[in-house]
Amino acid sequence: MIPEFDPKRTRRAVRLGILRTAAVVLAVLLVVSLAAVFGSRLIQERGDRERRMVDVLGTALQLANPGYVIQERECCDISLTGMSFTVDVRPERAMGGFFAGADAQALRVEQDFFGRVQAPPLGHATETSLTYGLYNVGTGNQPKEDMRKVITRLPEGLTALAVVEPARPLNAKDLAAFLTRTGLNAERIVYENRPRSTPITWSMYQLGEGPGEEDDLAGFRRWVGSLRDHDEHNLRQFGLDLPRLRKSAADGLAYAFVTNATVGGLRKIIDDPEVRTVRVADVTYDLQRP
Repeated sequence: MIPEFDPKRTRRAVRLGILRTAAVVLAVLLVVSLAAVFGSRLIQERGDRERRMVDVLGTALQLANPGYVIQERECCDISLTGMSFTVDVRPERAMGGFFAGADAQALRVEQDFFGRVQAPPLGHATETSLTYGLYNVGTGNQPKEDMRKVITRLPEGLTALAVVEPARPLNAKDLAAFLTRTGLNAERIVYENRPRSTPITWSMYQLGEGPGEEDDLAGFRRWVGSLRDHDEHNLRQFGLDLPRLRKSAADGLAYAFVTNATVGGLRKIIDDPEVRTVRVADVTYDLQRP
């Protein structure tokens, strides 16, 4: 027998059917979403992709902005659309200043799902006094005679951040001998002759990881050697390119270097016949000195 039609039971059955269908759809969507999230993470985290992102993009950011100290803060944020990491950035200042590290800001470096960078932080209109000093390497601007007068006016006990330009480009052996003889340190080395533009510089201290077993040139060459042709797009976003980097690394010539020294020390150095000029970028009184 056909049961008697019951409107209430029919409505209840319809509601249960709708709820079951909705639950199934939500479950499917949840599974798909989780699969997409974890699948995206697995794809983006494969191999050493995270560390390589920091190594390539973070180092490129530092090379493109030699007037700043850039240190890794946090790695890495991964989303469906890409990966990112955070760096602390502050202008390079003379060492010993009371507020030397107080003006750091956090910036994010991002790449999309395919590993491409579109808008790196800093870039144009972020020059510092050190940047201008590096722009002038090879130009003949701020010659020794003018800079000697500047240094003479400064108190001898101040600590200065300066760009030392030798009379001729120095290979690694000659640079080491020059630094030993003068007692200077080379915190950044300019490996490119590019007057009125940002030259390629390198420091042992890349992204705050501290010095390794390599000297500066060996570290620079190792990093350049790790780059691949597919890195070209990202490098260009930072104003760099592989041919320039590879030539600078292969030549290995130091056209200038950045140092921290006392004004008294710079007065001696600027009279050295092997020095073309010394460009002072910043000075500060070292509160740690007696």
